Amino acid sequence: MKRVLEPEVMDSIEESVAYDAMDFSEVNTAFAKEAIALCPQAQAKILDVGTGPGQIPMLICQMQPQWQVTAIDLAATMLEIAAQHVQNAGLQAQINLELVDAKKLPYPDAQFDMVISNSLIHHLPDPLPFLLELKRVVKPHGGILIRDLFRPVDEATINDLVNSIGGEFNAMQIKCFRDSLYAAFTLDEVRELFSQAGLSDVKIYQNSHRHWTAQRIWSQ
Repeated sequence: MKRVLEPEVMDSIEESVAYDAMDFSEVNTAFAKEAIALCPQAQAKILDVGTGPGQIPMLICQMQPQWQVTAIDLAATMLEIAAQHVQNAGLQAQINLELVDAKKLPYPDAQFDMVISNSLIHHLPDPLPFLLELKRVVKPHGGILIRDLFRPVDEATINDLVNSIGGEFNAMQIKCFRDSLYAAFTLDEVRELFSQAGLSDVKIYQNSHRHWTAQRIWSQ
């Protein structure tokens, strides 16, 4: 099944509010714990790319009070929501929110101990520029944790996945999920992209019936 692109930036207030209202607490907590396990340092500089409403960096900073997270997104409305969440949680000293294009990161080489990203790749028409930037700004043996949906083999599987998410989601949220599945990459396509970026030391695997993960543990 061919890939169908969706907008790179989810920047209408309606879309951002609908996304923020979706309950990802369980998967976000699992992601945050996995990121911490991959970077076993008391102090670390983390880059979260495509932070959305900022839930993952908040979870990380609550568990790791000495870490500093730069959380970026290209959607101004998402960052407005994230800023309110960060302020409510009292984490302004740990989390720096910035309006930044993942394909053109304004950071020096080898700046971060770890780069993380959840559910960004499928929004990018071509993720290779982002992966090249990731390789540039992460320390040579820094941690990497990237997770996203993968594209199912056919429309029937997409329909089954959409029907499985439950009745607690509204029509806009359901459409967002369906569009994301069409826009996602297959596992083979993901492996090829990481290979082209020169990230051959990153482990790539399917971790659920709809997600893939790319990870590299921090090492000295």
